[in-house]
Amino acid sequence: MPNQVALITGGATGIGKAVAQNLVSFGITAVISGRRQDVGDAAVAEISAFAKGGAQVQFLRNDVVVEDTVKSMIDDIVAEFGHLDMAVNNAGISNETGILTQSSSQNYRDMFDTNVLGVYYCMKYEITQMLKQGKGTIVNLTSIAGLNGIAWAGTYASTKHAVVGLTKSSALDHAAQGIRINGVAPGAIKTDIIARQLEGGDENYNEASISAMHPMNRLGRPEEVANAICWLLSDEASFVTGHVLSVDGGYQAK
Repeated sequence: MPNQVALITGGATGIGKAVAQNLVSFGITAVISGRRQDVGDAAVAEISAFAKGGAQVQFLRNDVVVEDTVKSMIDDIVAEFGHLDMAVNNAGISNETGILTQSSSQNYRDMFDTNVLGVYYCMKYEITQMLKQGKGTIVNLTSIAGLNGIAWAGTYASTKHAVVGLTKSSALDHAAQGIRINGVAPGAIKTDIIARQLEGGDENYNEASISAMHPMNRLGRPEEVANAICWLLSDEASFVTGHVLSVDGGYQAK
């Protein structure tokens, strides 16, 4: 797939970085975004080692909660490369666990801004550009928490349910316009988010207990989710839209 350009939000760490590594290895230019310049610069150096076929890697400092800067980011990509072929809306946060009555309203607002409005803003301007081109493909990151109720994660789960709704409805809106929109719903993956949650010191919330939620009895790896995302982005999934692909060690089969 020569001369294609992909945007990966939250692309400097975890699943996003694994997606970028995968894409550049196929000769696809990866533009990764995130809030921390130092982390982004380090990720560019790491991802570039995988690049083939003239693929480039760039980092754009951006916070998806600010609509104007999301629009500017996509405008800048198009100004430089002329098109935006793929987008992975991966930026997301999980900032607390607990029952609803214990939750912080501000924490919920912050999660909603990033996980829902951030995806909405990105999709809005990605689709606008893809309509001009007459083609494009988008993958949104949801979660097992976007398909199920998850104890002690009601606020987070609600944001990921919203992403599923945005994904499926927008896929229907643009199915006949050359734009495919899908989602991936990972189980627990060894990323920074999980690592921070495990540092909380709750004896009932540890790697063994989280692994036991999944029939495969382990955490997933970022590259396992990245492989699924890259398949959905590719022409091999040309008849797939509006689908949320579970990558969850069998969780949905229970």
